[in-house]
Amino acid sequence: MSDRTFPEWQREYLDALLELDPVKLPERITDAETTLLVRMHALVTGLDRDGERQAIEDALDALYLLKRDKLGFPDWRLRPVRENEFPA
Repeated sequence: MSDRTFPEWQREYLDALLELDPVKLPERITDAETTLLVRMHALVTGLDRDGERQAIEDALDALYLLKRDKLGFPDWRLRPVRENEFPA
């Protein structure tokens, strides 16, 4: 019996959070993000799943921070995009 609240996605999520090997970490994060987004899509039609939706959003936020802090991804959330920054 599992002690996880959301077994559909928590294993992959925890695998990513607990991965110490920097070579394996990008794949673990990708697997977790994919599993989370697939589950989020499945919940679109479900009723009374607000708690799980919030847990998925929190997990995706944590994976973003892991990518930023451990893999050097840019911190795009804190920097506003300027109007003329991208070519038309």
